[in-house]
Amino acid sequence: MQRRHFTGGRLTVASHNLGKVREIRELLAPFAADVVSAHDLNLREPEETGATFIANAELKAVAAAKSAGFPALADDSGLCIDALDGAPGIYSARWAGPSRDFGVAMARIEQEMTGKPDRRARFVCALALAWPDGYCETFEGKVTGQLSFPPRGTQGFGYDPIFIADGHAVTFAEMEPHAKHAISHRADAFRQLVAACFR
Repeated sequence: MQRRHFTGGRLTVASHNLGKVREIRELLAPFAADVVSAHDLNLREPEETGATFIANAELKAVAAAKSAGFPALADDSGLCIDALDGAPGIYSARWAGPSRDFGVAMARIEQEMTGKPDRRARFVCALALAWPDGYCETFEGKVTGQLSFPPRGTQGFGYDPIFIADGHAVTFAEMEPHAKHAISHRADAFRQLVAACFR
């Protein structure tokens, strides 16, 4: 099947996470996209019932595109820790609780890592671009690295203060946004998305 291309106009970012919306808006800046968020449109967040990042991203993108009546881009991403058998993984946001307090989530990870010397981890990002008729394209990116405690830095969001990407000495939360955008899991997925669906 031939791929469908986004040719400009309104695009919903299917997220109520303002940090994530800001990062996606910055990544989309070179393209003719009039970005609005699900929060701006007061769209309901669907329950994330998928068993993978890709499944959850597709579920959110299709729901937002159908509700908004124009294309929607959804992201499902999380932190996968080798010593915790890939947790929190698709439950990364849920570990932060209803108030999305990632300080609590990072403290839980630090506690669960007690006595575990393996600090390897990876961020995974699945992106889904959907149209109101249900057509959807999906992509997945990742970046590998190490956990670092205590949390450091004030840039970024989520688990950024405890993640150091391979080849770097600072956490994602200590990096300037343009430096993080060059290497992040979201940037990896975006490169694939842009190559396939943007002109």
